[in-house]
Amino acid sequence: MFFDPLYIVIILICVGFSLYASSITKSRFKKYSAYTTQSRMTGAEVAHKILLDNNIHDVRIERVGGTLSDHYDPRSKSLRLSADVHDRNSMAAFGIAAHEVGHAIQHAKAYSFLTFRSAWVPVANISSKLSFVVIFIAFMLGGAQSFAGATVSWIGVLLFGCTTLFTLVTLPVEFDASSRALACLQKGNYVAEKELDGARKVLNAAAMTYVAAFASSLLMLLYYAFRLGLFGGRR
Repeated sequence: MFFDPLYIVIILICVGFSLYASSITKSRFKKYSAYTTQSRMTGAEVAHKILLDNNIHDVRIERVGGTLSDHYDPRSKSLRLSADVHDRNSMAAFGIAAHEVGHAIQHAKAYSFLTFRSAWVPVANISSKLSFVVIFIAFMLGGAQSFAGATVSWIGVLLFGCTTLFTLVTLPVEFDASSRALACLQKGNYVAEKELDGARKVLNAAAMTYVAAFASSLLMLLYYAFRLGLFGGRR
């Protein structure tokens, strides 16, 4: 498997796509971090105001280390913002802070995809740990060439599919959060139209990383299914 030319090509495509998406995100974040907004508020302050605008009073805003480490934790109802977002006034900071608030709004409104993704996290974590072991055993058994091999192959592919499903469900969650973020920034008059465009470009770039994750997972899923002979492939 590891010396299969097709496997190597797919790995290179996945790595290339992921690196490109990450590079674009970092580049746009750096670019629009240099542009301040007319409001002069920090990312944390605009996040707090948007939370209040949506009658959300039980979400804590915390400052965390790292770059682009911003996230919303539905378990503790915590909005965690990196220093460049929490403390800065910039188009990038506003976009990312509002995006994370978008997740808090989803949580408050019991947005179905977020609810499903949160429930699916433990399934995806366990599946990701087991799938590679099971798939390796399936290859050792000759894939679908025998009953035992076919059974193990299906189990391995289904386990891997659980992680692919997680990356798929993440897409509407992230796109919806960005849509809510931009709407909140505009409705609250927190940014001018040209400033909103900068925030939009940062969020669009960030969305590419999730698209890359799904595309990579789907390609690997199809590769394993094909090479194990579940869809006519041969080792």
